[in-house]
Amino acid sequence: MPHFGLTEEQVEFQKWLHEFADREIRPVAAEYDESEEFPWPVLKKASEIGLYAMDFWMQTAADESGLSMPIALEEIAWGCAGIGLCIFGSGLPLAALAGSATPEQLMTWAPKMFGTPDDIKLGAFAVTEPQAGSDVSQLRTTAKRERDGWLLNGRKVFITNGGIADVHVVVATVDPALGHRGQASFIVDKGTPGLSMGKKEKKLGIRASHTAEVILEDVWVPGDNLLGGQEKLDAKLERARSGQKAGQSSALKTFEATRPSVGAQAVGIARAAWEFARDYAKERTTFGRPIIEHQGVAFQLADMCMETEAARLLVWRAAWMGRTGQPFNHAEGSMSKLKAGEVAVRVTEQAVQVLGGYGYIKDFPVEKWYRDSKIYTLFEGTSEIQRLVISRALAAE
Repeated sequence: MPHFGLTEEQVEFQKWLHEFADREIRPVAAEYDESEEFPWPVLKKASEIGLYAMDFWMQTAADESGLSMPIALEEIAWGCAGIGLCIFGSGLPLAALAGSATPEQLMTWAPKMFGTPDDIKLGAFAVTEPQAGSDVSQLRTTAKRERDGWLLNGRKVFITNGGIADVHVVVATVDPALGHRGQASFIVDKGTPGLSMGKKEKKLGIRASHTAEVILEDVWVPGDNLLGGQEKLDAKLERARSGQKAGQSSALKTFEATRPSVGAQAVGIARAAWEFARDYAKERTTFGRPIIEHQGVAFQLADMCMETEAARLLVWRAAWMGRTGQPFNHAEGSMSKLKAGEVAVRVTEQAVQVLGGYGYIKDFPVEKWYRDSKIYTLFEGTSEIQRLVISRALAAE
């Protein structure tokens, strides 16, 4: 009989992840937020238990409900969103591989994004440029055929794991006249001549996560590193040149598929904030009673909890739809990311308000969650872009 809830296995999975976040992530979250260093020791521990591994991604992808991944992302982000992005940051380039690579490319390169507990590896998905974020048609990084391969030149910005990754999946333009239809993705191995890291960004939040520029100066990659292969690219370019109807770019397809996962992280931050504010409100007293008994605070907490639950339901629905092959007719993936990101900002701001002056200082974690939350209205498509995607989907009905 169908039921609305998690299976026993999913509940145990959730508990396992929560315990890891509580034991290994939360105790060091403030330290890495302050230092902005990459949390290699935490990644090693995650790898040792199978959380940072190819097998983990394969197991969650095999979940028929599609809920394993949002469950995992929420629990780890509940511990720390920045450290969570370090653990799950290779998932975006992995999604790009899974969506476009040949089977041989997937089997060759996907394991190189994770490595082993004794030799941790990272992946990066390099799309955004100084003059091209959500508008991928404006990408200026170029790829030109040369010596049975491709020569890449350009500059990418705001790249998670950029420059330190062992595998970079780089989106570049092969035919500028065709806009996003003239683009392709390329696999660039660590140590390839001409590939370098530019400026490492100093950020408002998610400071444990490494974000940097990626510089490509005459980076030559062999033909086998063209994602999907030459035949697939030639067919795509031919369709574009003949004026056939354009589909979504591979970069945008990757983002649409991963937006519920981004939303799940935002839900984790929001949940952490309202739980902490609730517990604080039970202990803090004014005028002789806990502040949770004052209607002004109680109603705030009620809204914080309600909005977090609503965001989670949108995320879970989108994840289920993606896993079961349901079409996103109303841009449900964008809906989930939009709602969850804005809820995280609002709920963490309210948590600061509930704590008052204590919410504004680093002795309490709500100010960190407040800073961490903002990125979820910006990356993988701003809130404005999500509204544009949703409105276009509605107009197309």
